[in-house]
Amino acid sequence: MTVFVRAAALSNFAEVARQVGLNPIQALREVGLDPRVLEDPDLRVPVTTVAELLEIAAERSGCVTFGLRMAESRQLANFGAMSLLITHQPTLRDAMSAIVSYRHLLNEALAASVEDCGDLVILREELLVGTQRPLRQAYELAIATLFRMVRSLLGPRWRPLSVNFTHAAPPDLSVHRRILGLDVQFGSEFNGIVCVSADLDRPNPAADPALAQYAKQFIDTLPFADRKSTTHEVRKAIYLLLPVGGSGIGRVAQSLGMNVRTLQRRLAAEGEEFSDLVNGVRRDLIVRYLENRAYSMTRIAQMLGYGQLSSFTRWFVGQFGVSPTAWRRGLDARSAERLPVETALRGR
Repeated sequence: MTVFVRAAALSNFAEVARQVGLNPIQALREVGLDPRVLEDPDLRVPVTTVAELLEIAAERSGCVTFGLRMAESRQLANFGAMSLLITHQPTLRDAMSAIVSYRHLLNEALAASVEDCGDLVILREELLVGTQRPLRQAYELAIATLFRMVRSLLGPRWRPLSVNFTHAAPPDLSVHRRILGLDVQFGSEFNGIVCVSADLDRPNPAADPALAQYAKQFIDTLPFADRKSTTHEVRKAIYLLLPVGGSGIGRVAQSLGMNVRTLQRRLAAEGEEFSDLVNGVRRDLIVRYLENRAYSMTRIAQMLGYGQLSSFTRWFVGQFGVSPTAWRRGLDARSAERLPVETALRGR
């Protein structure tokens, strides 16, 4: 199943590309995208292609903050028809609930959740792109866009407690701090934003219930409004729940609002089994985790749902034919080979 995103995800791509010395039309054509995607935000384009484009642009230009710079001038209007629904929700919590409910209209690869932790809340986003390429640019674009959305609702003086990324920090944090504030954390166990729970329940003075209802009715008539693959929704739930130890079929079914038997029946109708989906998500996540040197092997095993390091190692060898330690050593060697190229790019 090809996963799509609105072409609005590429808003500001051309401007940022030109700023860093790239030809945006040439870059689009290199990954097989028609330049018209820059003109029609409602066109649907494959998520993997967009992610590849962002990483190529960052590599070719030597601009490690390419995706972040694209998000810097994002507005609620970039959410398309969803912008009216979001703008007129009574609270940020309601706005996030709307995004979670209709996220497949914005980006079919997006898994989003609101996690209450006492007086704090984590606004998490994960991307199911289905590639082993790095996703730094896609994640920074997604989280910074969420940051801009929250600030548009709560006002320019709003500050989160932290903005978190699972990838490593770049050499220079000045752009991150300019766009996201001072407390940006890298090597985290999730991608998202931490804020106080009171922020989510603060009344939205611009909310209009009548306009919110109109927007919902309109959105429900849009093409693909009811397009939801059970398999894809289960994979999203596993992405969110696996690192926090809650990826059992009972917990996943509960998060999707159904019982275990119904979930199993729907997966069977799509020719899938729950255990295979869990294994597929583990294969996706393991590359990201091993690339992050802040994660020990024991912590990686825990984040993939293994209670014992030995069990994780056996699974990894069975999947990839080498031990995770050997794979990480090979990654370090490949990174060293790329270093002269990256240094040259930064000097352009």
